Amino acid sequence: MSTFRLIMSKEKIKETSDQFPVVGIGASAGGLEAVKLFLKELPAKSGMAYVFVQHLSPNHDSILPEILRKTSPIPVHEITDNIHLKKDNLYIIPENKTLTASDGILKLSPLDRQHNKSTTIDQFFSSLGSVHQSYAIGIVLSGSLSDGTVGLQVIKSYGGLTFAQDEGSAAFDGMPNSAIKAGVVDFILPPGEIAKKLVSINYPFHQDFEIGTPADFVQEDDDIFRQILTILRVRRGVDFQFYKSSTLKRRIVRRMALSKIEKPADYLFLLRENKGEQDALYNDMLISVTSFFRDPQSFNILCINLFPTLLRKKTNSEPLRIWIAGCATGEEAYSMAMCLQEHLGDKAAVTKIQIFATDISETAIAKARSGVYKANEIEGLNSSRVTQFMTKLDGSYQINKEIRDMCVFAHHNLLKDPPFSKIDLISCRNVLIYLEPVLQKRALTTFHYALNDKGYLMLGKSETVGITDIFSPYEFGEKIYVKKGDVGRFMNVATHGREQSFRDVDKGVQREAADRDIFKYADDAMLANFMPAGVLVNEKFDIVQFRGTTDMWLSSPPGKPSFNLLKMARDGLNFELRNLLQTAKKTNTLTKKTGVNFKLNDLQYYVNLHILPITYALELYFLVVFQSASSTGIEPNMFDMQQPNEDNNYNAGELRIEHLEHELIQSRADMRVIAEEQESANEELQSAKEELLSSSEELQSVNEELETSKEELQSTNEEIIIVNKELMDRNEQLNNARIYTEAIVNTIRDPLIIMDHSLHIKRASDGFYTKFNLTEKETEGTFLYSLNNGLWNIPKLKELMESDLPKKKFSADVEVEQTFPNVGLKCMLLNARLLDNINGERLIILAIEDVTDRRIVEKGQTEVRNLLEESQEKYKFALEAAGICTWDLDPTTSEFHFNEKCSTLFGSPENTNISYQDFLGLIVEEDREITDKAIEAALAGNNDWSLNLTYQIFDKNKRRKTIQIKAKTFLNIQSGTLKLSGTALDITEK
Repeated sequence: MSTFRLIMSKEKIKETSDQFPVVGIGASAGGLEAVKLFLKELPAKSGMAYVFVQHLSPNHDSILPEILRKTSPIPVHEITDNIHLKKDNLYIIPENKTLTASDGILKLSPLDRQHNKSTTIDQFFSSLGSVHQSYAIGIVLSGSLSDGTVGLQVIKSYGGLTFAQDEGSAAFDGMPNSAIKAGVVDFILPPGEIAKKLVSINYPFHQDFEIGTPADFVQEDDDIFRQILTILRVRRGVDFQFYKSSTLKRRIVRRMALSKIEKPADYLFLLRENKGEQDALYNDMLISVTSFFRDPQSFNILCINLFPTLLRKKTNSEPLRIWIAGCATGEEAYSMAMCLQEHLGDKAAVTKIQIFATDISETAIAKARSGVYKANEIEGLNSSRVTQFMTKLDGSYQINKEIRDMCVFAHHNLLKDPPFSKIDLISCRNVLIYLEPVLQKRALTTFHYALNDKGYLMLGKSETVGITDIFSPYEFGEKIYVKKGDVGRFMNVATHGREQSFRDVDKGVQREAADRDIFKYADDAMLANFMPAGVLVNEKFDIVQFRGTTDMWLSSPPGKPSFNLLKMARDGLNFELRNLLQTAKKTNTLTKKTGVNFKLNDLQYYVNLHILPITYALELYFLVVFQSASSTGIEPNMFDMQQPNEDNNYNAGELRIEHLEHELIQSRADMRVIAEEQESANEELQSAKEELLSSSEELQSVNEELETSKEELQSTNEEIIIVNKELMDRNEQLNNARIYTEAIVNTIRDPLIIMDHSLHIKRASDGFYTKFNLTEKETEGTFLYSLNNGLWNIPKLKELMESDLPKKKFSADVEVEQTFPNVGLKCMLLNARLLDNINGERLIILAIEDVTDRRIVEKGQTEVRNLLEESQEKYKFALEAAGICTWDLDPTTSEFHFNEKCSTLFGSPENTNISYQDFLGLIVEEDREITDKAIEAALAGNNDWSLNLTYQIFDKNKRRKTIQIKAKTFLNIQSGTLKLSGTALDITEK
């Protein structure tokens, strides 16, 4: 027999026979190939329905159904509005639509243009979890960004199963990794393995095990289920006995699947030995599904109508008291605080507001107290509220202190612990749906006790107070109710310390039925022991149920209405009923008395009284049965149908004497009992008196000690006040330092990234987003190498982060290059530093310097120099080949530099460098002055100057030659000075 069927009782199987698991599959880029692999491993009959939601282009017709029909072993349908889900069918979302689940059908809505398609998977998964609850299954396949993470969280919170594609098989691992990092995935597998795992887990659901299921199997399942609940009660102190058994069993089965255990008995053995599994199962039993401003219509009524009404009734000294029962992670409490802050404005600082938020989950309360939420958890808040009431903190958002101070979070069990009092508004949404009717009634009674007169009660969309005389509806269509009637009495529903050991539970001793209430116990007891009329009373002797016609013995007393049995009893029954009830309460056994006389309409009647204590329930109850009788307690013709003997003759005098004797005997017995009780009470009073005298002396001594302790506490309190002020000052300094650091990070223009030890980005500077054209949503929480679709998976960067940085703690000027979309090639200098023990964790700071422009300039300068050197070489080769005489005048040394041809022309072949004065000495005297002035003018700074003169010179043989000289000024790039260059030509020969 399989895991799932064994854990279900026969009655519950019938209740859920029409239910079947619905599998939601979400994917984006690369998801088509993944879903093909998934369908390839899927059998034709699996007993589940499948819904595939993929990010589709709104401008192109989808051909997904045609593509998947070729590989799918089950029928494929494109979703139309209000289509009904059927087993073993695949449904595919059309383009340009969003999808939600609603009670076995699928509903389509137009795609929200503002948010486009980035949250279509989250919307469907969230509705799937809230509707199908533990029958919902969510699968996230390949895709970028983070769509699907929030939806999987909702599915898991309602007891469903969650899957994600592993990184190795995903073409794009953004969506699966986002869900995995959020901790909302039960199984991480390739697509084909996901299909196999689903089939193995759900195989029993589509098998017909109802017919012919052995009764001993059903009994065994119920026994194991009760033992599991007992383990949780002993371990965590929470009794799940009257919670919805179908929900509890589904969650137990879920833990069995995660632990890879098929037999309930094996899981019970694991649970006994493993405290970690006990805690895991306990946490799975708890419901933590909530969000900011959930059900906006209810919050509109709350903020517009209820809060102003409640605040108008309050004086300056009276606080507004609100109780959120089952607050989960605190979003609803903070939402109410925000509403009050917006309504009151500047008056909020002087208005007393007390918001008590309670839950039985320590984990949820711890998160609520911190007030820190991820970006995907604040989607119910608009941007103005986020800006006004929250502060960004390392990629998450924290509720501001003024809002946190309005809320008090506490671990509290509303079905066990004493409630709050004088409450103006109670919100208990989506808690009662998980409770059986007996606990629902207890919870409503507790809320009635806690509320002020005309106080308000808010319930969830699927909850109601039913037909009751303690609440009346406030708003039609919204689950808001107003208290009516006087303050009720708090009924503690905690168990009375009757916990069993595991060994006793194994032996089946003192078994408790988990799905029956007190009225069912009363029916069983009545059918087994009595037939007459009676009433069911609680421990205070208040009637909670009439069983049959009781007008003969009970009547409504004059004055204020009351259902107390002793007040409603006829004349003569009050005393006897009180004694019998007290005796039954003490002995915990059936007590009875026959022939009790009472008066009705001035006539004498007799009744037999039977009182049976009922101890199976959470509280003590008594079943009081009235049986008509004669004076001797005999009731002829009560159970038999024979007619009495008409020939019997009764002597009225004898009957009267017999009755008086019997009454006298009974009175004496009652007097003896009363006397004994009085003597016992007197002895107890005497003993109590002596104890009080002794206690008085002890209290006097304790009082003196308390006086001394008071002085010490006062001194300690003063020290604490001083320390508290110092802590507040340091906290303010720390907050200022944080603001200062945030301002620095956001002001610098160079890109900066802060990561945790696993290289997941906690935050980045505005310069980083601007430089690389990215957003916070795409960056924060993303693995560094996966950023921007894996473009940051750079070998040099990996070597820096994984090799150099752990050894050196700091690394500087590591140059890398990468080409980014819409940005282009970037050359970057990386500086990284490792910071240990920053608030208990290791952080990595990566500073990025963009040197792309600098490298381009340097490369250009190198190319210019190479071209210049090449040009000079070509120029020199051309001059030598043409035999042209060239010369240069260096103004820094006043020297002429000649090439070999020019030196020969001027008659000094042995020296190619001569001074300026020696050069002028070669020129005839009448030409020197002209040449000297022209050259000085050129060298004075004219960078656009040329010279064309004819000189007379003497060669080495003292012969006159006519030389034509051409000259021009050039800017020397290397030295930044002008240089005079020119050519010379002997025109004498020509």
